[in-house]
Formats: sequence, structure tokens, C-alpha cells
Amino acid sequence: MKLKQLKAAMLLNYLVFKKLENKNRSFIKIDGVSLECRHLEYNSTDAKPTLMFLHEGLGCIELWRDFPENLCAATGLNGFVYSRQGYGASDPVALPRPLDFMHQEAINIVSPVLNEAKIKSAILIGHSDGGSISLIHAGVIQDPRVKAITTIAAHVFNEELTVKSIQEAKKFYETGDLREKLKKYHGTNVDCAFWGWNDTWLNPEFWHWNLEEFLSSINVPTLIIQGADDQYGTNNQIKAIEQGLTCPNHTVIVPKAKHSPHLEQQDITIDAIQTFIRQYLSLD
Repeated sequence: MKLKQLKAAMLLNYLVFKKLENKNRSFIKIDGVSLECRHLEYNSTDAKPTLMFLHEGLGCIELWRDFPENLCAATGLNGFVYSRQGYGASDPVALPRPLDFMHQEAINIVSPVLNEAKIKSAILIGHSDGGSISLIHAGVIQDPRVKAITTIAAHVFNEELTVKSIQEAKKFYETGDLREKLKKYHGTNVDCAFWGWNDTWLNPEFWHWNLEEFLSSINVPTLIIQGADDQYGTNNQIKAIEQGLTCPNHTVIVPKAKHSPHLEQQDITIDAIQTFIRQYLSLD
């Protein structure tokens, strides 16, 4: 995307999503890039950590559905949800994305987001790519504000099942109604969101992508959640995370759930996170 086109898309995206600034929606800027965000307030104290939600490769604020609100209500913790650059109503991103885009997000963006959101203490809740970003961030940055991590369907390496499912998503995007469905949530960012994700994961060079080296450096309690029937990742992902972690950790396999157990089996997922927080964090 050329600079002039990028600026035009930024303006159009702003106008399209201006009407959505209610529902506690606002924007923060990181290095001049505008990111849509939402604060969820369920308590009035800074002493308790904020649940910070990092979305999947095709996600944004809205595609979390009601999960952040319900988890915050269940735990009594505040929440912060944001859309990464190229998603939702955030500024667009130039394509193609670099193959290390998740590393860049984890290392260069997550802590500045905590700064701009004025979050003093956080529990990262990451789904799919967001889970991978959470693991990289905790392993590399070790930001003292991050007190724990929950990953939902995170990847630590590429595998055949992942590639096959992403190839199928490409077919549905090009010939089916997936593009129109995603456009409802991403607006003019729809192609940024899809191709930035799809082209990266299907790039032959991305077959070698791996973040297992960062796992042993994570020093905060980690909850690993995955659907029993995840169509994007096998149980080898879970095994690798468990074997790589040296910090306190716990795994929950959610029955009758695929890649989004927080939506498909929300009660089970929320209960698992509540139990994890009570067991590993003292919030009294």
C-alpha cells in the first residue's frame, strides 16, 4: 500500500468508525499510529491487575464479542481491549507484513500500550496470534507490570494443520462470504487484516517460524487453554509450551471447542481463568 493510499485509508477508516466511539471506545497513539481501544471498568482500585486482551490474527475489539465484559464481571477486574494496527478501526498497516510481525508487536508495542493506557499491573489474555505475542513479550521484555499470562489457542511453531486451515480460509475469503463478514468489523482494514495474516502464515519462509526459545525466560504464572478440536493447531502446541516453561503453569483442554473456546465454551473458559487467578495471584 503506497503512502498516499495509506493516508486515504486512515481518513476513511476514521470516518467509518467515528460512530462507534461510544461503548467506552477511544483511541491511543503509539509512535504516531492510532489504535482503537476500550476500557472496561469493574473496580475503582489500581491495586488489582487489569485484564489486557490481545486478539487473534483476524480479530479486533468487536470480534472478542462479549467475552471481555463477561470475564471482567466474573473476576471483578478491569479490562483493556485494543485492536492492533491494521485491524478494526485502528490505523491501517502497509503490506506485506514482515515475517516477524508478532515479535515486533510483542517487543515494541505491548509495553507502550500499557504506558498509554496507564495500566500499572496487567494479566495478558491472548488468543491465537495474541497468545503468541503474549508469550514472546513475557519471555523477552519481562515487563514487571505483567503479573500473569493466559493463552488461548496460541502457536509456538507452524505445522501442517495450521497451513491447511489457513489455505481453506483463503479460499473462503476469495470465493465465499468471509470478506463481507470480516468487513463488518474491520471496515477499510479488511484486506490489511486478512492478507497481512494469511500471506504471512502461508509464506514458505514462515514454515520455520518458532518461538520456543523464549518460553524458558517467562517468569510469571501462565495458563494454557486450547480447544479439544482446534482446527488450527494440534496438541503438540500445548506440549511444547508445557515443556518449555519453567514458571508455574497450568493447562486446560476445553471439550467440544475448536479455535475459539472463549466463545464456543465461554463458561468453561471463564471458570478456568478465574480458578487460575485465584490459585496463582493474591488479589486481596
